[in-house]
Amino acid sequence: MCGCRGGRSYRFHPTPQQADLLHRTFGCVRYVYNWALALRTEAYVQRGERLCYAATDRALTALKADPEHAWLREVSSVPLQQALRHLQDAFAAFWDKRAGYPRFKSKKRGKASATFTRSAFRWRDGQLWLAKCSEPLAIVWSRPLLAGAEPSTVTVTRDRAGRWFVSILVGDPTIRPLPEVAGEVGVDAGLTSLVTLSTGEKITNPRHERRDRARLARKEKGSKNREKARLKVARIADRRRDLLHQLSTRLVRENQTVVLEDLSVRNMVKNRRLARAISDAAWAELRAMLEYKCRWYGRRLVVVDRWLPSSKMCSACGHVLDSLPLHVRAWACPACRATHDRDVNAARNSWPPDGR
Repeated sequence: MCGCRGGRSYRFHPTPQQADLLHRTFGCVRYVYNWALALRTEAYVQRGERLCYAATDRALTALKADPEHAWLREVSSVPLQQALRHLQDAFAAFWDKRAGYPRFKSKKRGKASATFTRSAFRWRDGQLWLAKCSEPLAIVWSRPLLAGAEPSTVTVTRDRAGRWFVSILVGDPTIRPLPEVAGEVGVDAGLTSLVTLSTGEKITNPRHERRDRARLARKEKGSKNREKARLKVARIADRRRDLLHQLSTRLVRENQTVVLEDLSVRNMVKNRRLARAISDAAWAELRAMLEYKCRWYGRRLVVVDRWLPSSKMCSACGHVLDSLPLHVRAWACPACRATHDRDVNAARNSWPPDGR
């Protein structure tokens, strides 16, 4: 047994009382996260001090004692502490240069969520009670939880389409390293093709977001048809995630080593002309899936330096062009006369992972 931890997500239908409590919990979690981010930012900018989780946890205790913030005591304290832990993880990634500076959470952007650890929920006979809830959640068991599994963490979310989900994290003894294979593949992320492999294969980009946004734009604002279209747009993430899961699982199963470029997605989306298309491609989500699946199944993930001129470097001889405009999709190397498809060449330049 590898003793990996796996999460399983299920839909559930809250009672009006549960929905009200969870909505208030989401608001408190968002408030505490933003409050702690502002506190840590002020400490660093004004005093050059890096506050840790323990410091913000002590400050949160004092904040909840303030009569003006008594409403924070109306929900479980555990999701609020978990918000501080998530912020700590975000700062750790920033200091390690694995991510940009943490951003404030918006009520309008993304999904609302709250995380509960063992002290804030009760699991008995296949039923789940959250802290301060008198009734168990009405979970739709689309697939059974592992027999005898004891949840360690529960995360409740409500997506932009208004659907409720509960993700249950358990130790999963069924996840084992896969048998070794000889396959090795380089992956180049793109927009015309979602990814191009060093084998020459291109995975089509379905562009879910562009198609559904156009459908939404044709509906009159405030109309019932527009609201129906908005809910369909909110489900884009479902189709995107399903495609990425299929792709990442296939790459991990077929290859012992997967190589991809270290893209700075946060900087790339600053390009207003491409921001929506880049977000729809969800490159960061694909990388995250490859990271944990390679870890689960005993595969090797290699991330290539983002400054490698993969598109304009000849994969046959190593010659580097002075420039290669984005509209040029194929080119011939002036040194060795090899002809290249831009994306296939970039994927091949990801390999070998240890350099030429």
